[in-house]
Amino acid sequence: MQVEQWRKAIGEMVRDHMRSPELEYYFSVKMNKHRAQLMITQLGLYIRHRRDCWSLVSANCPVMAVKQAILRHEFGEVIKDQYSEFGHLHLIIRQAEKLGLTAREVVDTKPLLSTTATLYAWAWLTHAKSWIEGLSALTVTEWTNDDRLFVAHSQADEEHSDMFLPFLSEYATGEKEELALAAVKESLALFGLYREGVARAMEKIPLDYF
Repeated sequence: MQVEQWRKAIGEMVRDHMRSPELEYYFSVKMNKHRAQLMITQLGLYIRHRRDCWSLVSANCPVMAVKQAILRHEFGEVIKDQYSEFGHLHLIIRQAEKLGLTAREVVDTKPLLSTTATLYAWAWLTHAKSWIEGLSALTVTEWTNDDRLFVAHSQADEEHSDMFLPFLSEYATGEKEELALAAVKESLALFGLYREGVARAMEKIPLDYF
C-alpha cells in the first residue's frame, strides 16, 4: 500500500476502535478529581512504557533510516518539543498538578493490574515480533489520543501519527503487509483493555469523594 492507503487503513481501524464498547464505556465514566487523578497517573505509566517499546523496535530494526526516525520521535517525547521543554511526560505532570498531584506522585504511581498486563503485552509484542509488526503496533498508539481528553498532548501526538507511514509503505509489503495490519489490530485491542481497566477502577471511586 502507498502512504495514503496506509493512512486510510489505519484511520478506519482507529475509528472502529473509538466506537468500540470499551472506549464508549471509558468515555462514559463521570469524572471527579480523584477519578481524574487515577486516569492521569496511569497514563503517565503508559507514556513512560512507550519509551521502552520504541527502543525495542529500534533494536530489532536493521534499517538506519527507521532508527533515525525513532530517535527524532523520541527526542520530542523525552527531551523537548514545541509543547514542552521537558518532553511529553512533563505534559502529564503539568496536567496532574492541576489535579492536586505532585511530580513525585506521578512518577511513583503503581499500575493497575490491567495496566501491568497490557504493558507487558506491548513489551512482548515489540520485542518478540518483527520490527515491522512492532513499528505498526506503536504507530497506531499515536493515533489514539482523543481531544476529548487533553488537547495539548493530543496535538503533540498528531505530529507523530504520520511519521512512520512511509516506512510501512516501503517495507510492509507482500505477506508483511498483513502482519503489520494484524499488529495494528492487536495493539488497538490492548489499548481497549488498558482503557477499560482504567474505567473500571475509576468507577470504584465514589463520585461524591472529593
